[in-house]
Amino acid sequence: MRKFAVVGLGVLLVGAIAPSASAIDEAHLAKGEAMVERAIGFLRAQQDHDTGGWAVNPKGPQFPAITGLVVTGMLMSPEIGADEPAVDAGLDFILKYKQSDGGIYDQVLASYNTSICLSALARAQRPEAVAALAPGVGFLRSMQWSEVAADHPETQVVPETHPFYGGVGYGSHSRPDLSNLNFMLQAMHDAGVSGDDPAFARAAVFLQRTQMHDAINDQAYADGSSQGGFIYATGEEADLAGEGESKAGEIWESTDDGERVSRLRCYGTMTYAGFKSYLYADLDRDDERVQLAYDWIRGNYALETNPGLGDEGRYYYYMVFGRALGAWGLPTIEVINEDGSTQTRDWANDLIDQLATMQNEDGSFESVNARWMEDNPVLITSYALIALQNALGR
Repeated sequence: MRKFAVVGLGVLLVGAIAPSASAIDEAHLAKGEAMVERAIGFLRAQQDHDTGGWAVNPKGPQFPAITGLVVTGMLMSPEIGADEPAVDAGLDFILKYKQSDGGIYDQVLASYNTSICLSALARAQRPEAVAALAPGVGFLRSMQWSEVAADHPETQVVPETHPFYGGVGYGSHSRPDLSNLNFMLQAMHDAGVSGDDPAFARAAVFLQRTQMHDAINDQAYADGSSQGGFIYATGEEADLAGEGESKAGEIWESTDDGERVSRLRCYGTMTYAGFKSYLYADLDRDDERVQLAYDWIRGNYALETNPGLGDEGRYYYYMVFGRALGAWGLPTIEVINEDGSTQTRDWANDLIDQLATMQNEDGSFESVNARWMEDNPVLITSYALIALQNALGR
């Protein structure tokens, strides 16, 4: 467990990255550790030795987030520290893109790159890394769509009544989304920001509006929905605010009065992201929002697919699956089968077994779908590495 203090955000933040709970047995422990070692070996071989980064684009712009994912996965191994040569060079690469506004990015995708890089820096016990945390957190605060948003292309000042309130986005679609909010809250959590911080409270508003249940969500697209899981965004573009967006299309639901309605379909990646975000916001375990999300997870438990999306985004799904169930803190999960019966699953063992079928001999992982850059071996191996580290309780 690593602890540090961050001063200059209006409060003193003391952070700790704690290991997750897992029911992993000795055989799976050995299996998982060997897989981690092979994955790290592959990633070491892919590092650009001139710059210290990974997936470096000679023509630019750079995406330091990919290096951030690699460094995060490597630093989760207890035997690897910030002074390890590959990690040290990777940290130098990340810090090279620290901007005067506190963000860590190269021209584009400011919040996305900053969030992922901060999670890496939070694990590095290097003075320069720790010094970058407070400015980075401050930058992420300013990127949240709210009444205190910065004057920046990726965000806007909006009131709490606006469908985009509390979210974070790329900027290219002029709207926030749950994926970017997930990375932002992960970064703030890793940097030691308390769950009762105003940024988490604002995020909870957006989370509720991406949770498909009419008892929780005040948007019209959730009327009559009882799914409990999460969708991607509250609108596909700026002029479609309040119409919602799911990457999984729509699903037929039956309302209380028996009417069949078509509603945006929840899916695995965003549901685990939303569930984890609620936990980071310190919601009680018996909070209705948390329980509805957990029930969706129990009823849609799968590792051979990203529920609702099939092969699309599977490695991102594995990463957020491991992080979310690790944050939940229980070593097993009572899965609800289609016939209503239940089954106890050791989620960490299941995750290791699934990823074992997808790892190549060189330590990389097999691409199963090209969407969202998941044909990039460095990216998907980083996702898989972080997933495995969570399964190992790190």
